[in-house]
Order: sequence, then C-alpha cells, then structure tokens
Amino acid sequence: MSYTPVIPMGGYAGWKFLNRTMEKQQAAFTASAQIQRNEDYFRDKIGSVTTAAELVADRRLLSVALGAFGLDDDINNRYFIRKVLDEGSLDGDALANKLADKRYLALTKAFGFGDFSTPRTVLSDFPDEIVAQYVERQFEIAVGEADSSMRLALSLRRDLPELATQGSSEKTKWFTIIGSNAMSTVFRTALGLPESVSSLDVDQKLEIYRSRTQQVFGSSDPGQFAQPDRIEELIKTYLLRAELGGGAAVSSQSIALQLLGASAGLGLSILL
Repeated sequence: MSYTPVIPMGGYAGWKFLNRTMEKQQAAFTASAQIQRNEDYFRDKIGSVTTAAELVADRRLLSVALGAFGLDDDINNRYFIRKVLDEGSLDGDALANKLADKRYLALTKAFGFGDFSTPRTVLSDFPDEIVAQYVERQFEIAVGEADSSMRLALSLRRDLPELATQGSSEKTKWFTIIGSNAMSTVFRTALGLPESVSSLDVDQKLEIYRSRTQQVFGSSDPGQFAQPDRIEELIKTYLLRAELGGGAAVSSQSIALQLLGASAGLGLSILL
C-alpha cells in the first residue's frame, strides 16, 4: 500500500503546509510497502547488472532506474533506452548528447554502461544514489496526484538551482528552461504570460521570458535563482498566479510590442 501525501489546501498556503510537514510525509512515503519492495529489489539486483541489455531486460530494475530521472513514461521504450545507455556520454555524437531533454544524459552518465569498461552499477554506494533520487521523484509524482502545481514547484526547487549555478551563459540557461516543460510552465505562469507564448519561435520566447523576468524579479539572469530566497519568491509568485487560474498580467498588445522588439534584434519578420 502506498502513502498519499496530505495537502489540505492549494496555492502558497498549501505549499507552506507541505514544507512544514515534508520530512514526516517523505518518511511515511518511503516506508510504504510499494516503495520498499522496489527499493529492496533494486538494492539486491543492481550490483550484478553490468550491461544496458541486462538492465532493460528487467522491468522492475528499469522502472526504478527510469523513475530516478523522471523518465517513468519510457518504461516500454526499451530499445531507445538501451541505445541511450549503450552509447554513453563521452562521444559528442552519442544519442544522449543530441537529445534536448538532458534527463537522458544524466541517466547514461549515472549508469556508465557506455562510458566505462566497468559500469557504475558495481559501486557500493550506487544503490543509495539511485534509490534516493527514485524516492524523491516518486514522492513528487504522489504530490502531483493531489496538486499538480505543487509537483511542478518541487521539481523546480530541485532542478533550477543546479542550472542557475552552471558556468553556461545566460542565454544557454534560458534555452534549457524553455526546453523543460516543467520549468517553462512555472516561469510562464509566474511571469503572467498567456499560454499562447508556448507556440512562439524559441528565440522570440527567449526575449519575452528575459524581458518579463527583468520586470518581475529585477534581473533577467536565471543565475539569481541559485539563491534560496529568490527561488522561493519565484515559487510563491507561480503558486499565487496558478491558484487564480494563471492570471496572465501581460496583455496581447504588450506581447506584440515585445515580439516586435525581439524581431528587430533578431532580424525576424513577424506578422501580427
């Protein structure tokens, strides 16, 4: 039997309640029978798995492996996952390096089948590493069944600080945010942008996101969200707007003006 997280209210008040009770709720979730069975099986079996073929052949092991990286929906895409794992990450032409979704790159790096003669599965601390990620992600899924906005907030708090501290350029960070369904949804809602922005060209979205972030948070640099208080402000703004049904504060006319500015800078022609 699995544990269902308790979220008695929505919005930012619900978020604060979830955070106050997080430790106890996560402990209860981790102790649930279903999670314990999957954890025990993974710990018992993964050390003997030395190839990608062996991993994808065992559905229970694969479900934990994919679940640790938020790739649960790929459980039936065994050929694709094996290819990602077999090719590894060291070759620039490896499949994982070509995919926009960097969860696959993290997956193949973690297991090391395509990168090392001896994969990381044999390391003594490997089960702890993967199980911890698996439990965290599964708890987020369980939270999302009660409140999808809370799941996105938890996902953002996990992933955005890591991105914010990377040495990549501001532009590259924005492309990563825009390319992530979870992060882009949080930012779009928090910035008061209409859903129609999602259908725009990526360079147009980049300029709009940067401009609105400058207006709302005082800086266009995603690096600011490496600070706990800044990311909490982002989450609070997102949840308050989400509770109001999105509450897009930017008018169509304002979006059009921003697009015109963006197109001028990029040498693009936009028909309004």
